[in-house]
Amino acid sequence: MKRTLKAMLAAAIAAQFGTGAASAQEITLRVADHYPANSPSAAMTARYFMDEVTRRTNGRVKFEYFPAQQLGKAKDMLKLTLSGVTDIGFAAPAYVSDALPLGAVAELPGTFSHPCEGTRAFLKLARDGILREKEYAPNKVRLLIAMMLPPYQILLRTPITGLESFKGQKLRTGGGLQVISIESLGAVPVRIAGPEIYESMARGTLDGLVFPLPSLEQYKLQEHVKYSTIGMNFGSFASSYVISERKWNSLPADIRGIMDRVAVETSLHACNKMGDDMKPAIERLKAAGIQFVDLPAGDKARIKDLLSPVGTRWAKQLDDRGQPGTQVLDAFLQALKEN
Repeated sequence: MKRTLKAMLAAAIAAQFGTGAASAQEITLRVADHYPANSPSAAMTARYFMDEVTRRTNGRVKFEYFPAQQLGKAKDMLKLTLSGVTDIGFAAPAYVSDALPLGAVAELPGTFSHPCEGTRAFLKLARDGILREKEYAPNKVRLLIAMMLPPYQILLRTPITGLESFKGQKLRTGGGLQVISIESLGAVPVRIAGPEIYESMARGTLDGLVFPLPSLEQYKLQEHVKYSTIGMNFGSFASSYVISERKWNSLPADIRGIMDRVAVETSLHACNKMGDDMKPAIERLKAAGIQFVDLPAGDKARIKDLLSPVGTRWAKQLDDRGQPGTQVLDAFLQALKEN
């Protein structure tokens, strides 16, 4: 009888505290992206996030990290996250524009000067606003980290003297809205993910690229370009990580709360670090032999006129496909004003 009572008591205690016991178990999550192993971008986003979550959960949550497309190409990261090959995957809208076309609003040219202005606006739409409702939720994923990159510049092998220098040049873009921007300047957009740019430049497939200056070195692209614009804004890029709703809902509530807070903190940490590196990056690139060109005032005005309709054109294309392009564009511009 005593043994029976003890067994019943043990069962009752297990039933009462079973959830707590389960939540105390160690959890290991896989994280995958396309960044090189020692990438500064990965250090300020994925690695920072992983370290902080592990620290704040006292080691209950650990991570296995797979950089440099080890689990798959950048364009496949969303599918790999949904299928469970990875738990948290890099899913920039520009790389998966078929699934996340509305997120390309992040690439709108001429909208902000500091990465954190764009980051805060994008987070507002993607975590609690129209992008969450119309894009992330239907794709059954949740945005964790998002960092908007600094305004993109145009970099070429050949001298830059003005707007005419871009005409007919094959320029790398990440896709999405950047394609419209580059076409508006008379250049030829070539959609290539970050890890493939170096080889494309080496083969001569590209004449140049549209890229954020602080990110140039991690792909060693300064070896192939010699001239760059400065002080321009040819768009940006939402460097972002997602987790599937299925995986998210399988995690204990307290872990979700910690990860959610750390994700926002990571996003703001990353955009500040990227913004702080703008001037030092320019100096490093000058030392590497890149010449920076401040375009003539007349050309800047012409470029502004050419790029000003880009957002409206992009939004209308989506509207015509039954997507709320104009709604998203207006919401993003409003969020930027509120910053």
